[in-house]
Formats: sequence, structure tokens, C-alpha cells
Amino acid sequence: MSQIPVEDQVAMTMNNDEIADATSESNPVDSCSDDFEFFTKIGLTKLQEPSLEHTIIKASFCTGIGDQSELAKKINIVAIHKNSHSSRSREARADSFQVFAKAVADKCGGDANLKYGWYGASRNEICEIVMHGFSWCNTAAGNRYSISLSPAKFAFDSVLSSEADENGLRHVLLCRVILGKQEVLTANSNQFHPTSPEFDSGVDDLSAPRKYIVWSVYMNTHILPSYVISIKTPCLIEGSQGFLEANTIKPNSKWVRFPTLISMLSRFLEPSQIASLNKNYSDFREKKITRKQLIERMKEIAGHQAVAAIVDLFAKKTVPATC
Repeated sequence: MSQIPVEDQVAMTMNNDEIADATSESNPVDSCSDDFEFFTKIGLTKLQEPSLEHTIIKASFCTGIGDQSELAKKINIVAIHKNSHSSRSREARADSFQVFAKAVADKCGGDANLKYGWYGASRNEICEIVMHGFSWCNTAAGNRYSISLSPAKFAFDSVLSSEADENGLRHVLLCRVILGKQEVLTANSNQFHPTSPEFDSGVDDLSAPRKYIVWSVYMNTHILPSYVISIKTPCLIEGSQGFLEANTIKPNSKWVRFPTLISMLSRFLEPSQIASLNKNYSDFREKKITRKQLIERMKEIAGHQAVAAIVDLFAKKTVPATC
């Protein structure tokens, strides 16, 4: 049987929200890099190009941000580092992950529902996660009750959650995740454990998930950090314009006024959701949260598709945009 090309293999697996097994064969790594000393000194190894492992992870990331979009063409993948679980504590966490994967598989009829998920944060936070595991103190985690990760095909969502370092680089973490049987969680849920032993993780939408939600009690047994992707992004990634372009929406104006957006959303959202939107907008006006955080919270509360559709509608009408 002829061998499937790597490019076709990645495309096939990504259609199932998965990423090909990048470690299926030995690949050369480079553990010495002055440019990324902050990663190599904690035991991460830099993958060399054009190794198979590097090719698969790079292709998967590009697919997750829309490899044919204009924004994808402007994003430069500078480096990919692998977590080899070299220390005893990290090796123990990797072993624990395998034990829990088997336990969940046994409970769920043989399928642990293993997926890859993206997690964006600051460089320092990612280093802390690699060294010590996730914590409810992680600023990009979502809240103290759970950790939110983006499915493989939505890598760009994690880029929006990342922070640029002093060199202008952003870093996202690719993790293996045990999902098991999932239950739907509402936006800003304070739920910190499954509603019953039947469930293993949460999700924002069962049919079209945009977020994998792992409760804090499982965050270091059901999530295994595997790779760190370091990227250089254009400045337009900041704020909602980057969010719009990443989702192939091409407005004629850069912004839609937040009050207008909230007014439109109020036509179909619950009063409690509208109150939450207004509270977040008030926090933004008082500079308690950033524009990026406001947009993320609007997407969480109202749904990504609803926000994108309204912004697209008003952009086509060239509505003047100010805050």
C-alpha cells in the first residue's frame, strides 16, 4: 500500500478535530538555542526543520488558523519546542495522564475521547505550566473553576488569548486532552466538577465545540502539555479586527460600536446574559478589562457565531465605529 503524504495525513486528521501522531517516528531536536533560552533551560527541546514532527505540528497550527486566509499568510512560526517530560515530576504527570486515559476509556466503553487542544497565555505562564502544571491562578485559564482550551481546528482562538513578550513573540501551548463524555456548560459557569459521575469534561456546544472545558480538579491529570509554538503576528491581531479577519469576515470598517452590538444581541439573549454584557462593557469603559478581554467575554456569553454575524452585518453597512 502506498504511503499517505504528510500533508494529506494532516488534512484528514484535522477534519476530525485531530492532529496526526507527530511522534510516530524519531525526529531530530535541537536543545540549544540562545534565542529561546527561557524554554530550553526548563527542559524543552527545539524541533528542527524539516523534521516530520515539526512539519505535522506546523501544518496543524496553520490549518487551525485558516491556512488560506490573509491573516495566516502574515503569521510567521518562529519556533516549535517539544515537552519531552524530562524531569521526574513531568514524567510522573505524563504517566498519570496515561493512567487516567485508560480509566476514562474503561468507563466510556473503550474510548477516552482524546483530543488535542490549544492554550494561549504569556510566555512566563506557559513556562510555569510546563514546569509545575496548571493552576487556577493561571490568568488565561478562564476562571478559577476550570481550564478552557480551543479545539485543534480553532488554533486562532488561543492566539487571541496569548500575550506578546518583549521580543514581540506570542506563544501557544498544544496539549493532549482527555475529554471522555462531555456535558454542556453555560458561559461564565462556576461549576467546578461534573454534575454526575457520568461526565468527564465540559464543552460550550456538543455539536460544534469552540471550547473544551476541563475542571480544576482534573486540570493536571486530564491535560498534558506537549508542544509550545512561538509565532510572530501582525499588529492587526490586537482587538476585534484580528478576530474578524481570522474568521474570514471582511468588514469595510474596523469597528462596530459595543452599545450597538449589545442592543442587537438583546433581541434574542436572556436578560441575565444582557446584564452580564453590560457589566463587562462598563468594566471596559472603566479600564478594568482590556478590549480583547471584552471581546472574548462577549463571545463566551453570546456565542461566537452571533457576535461575528452582527459585526459583519454592520460592517457591510459601513456603520461608523467608535467606542
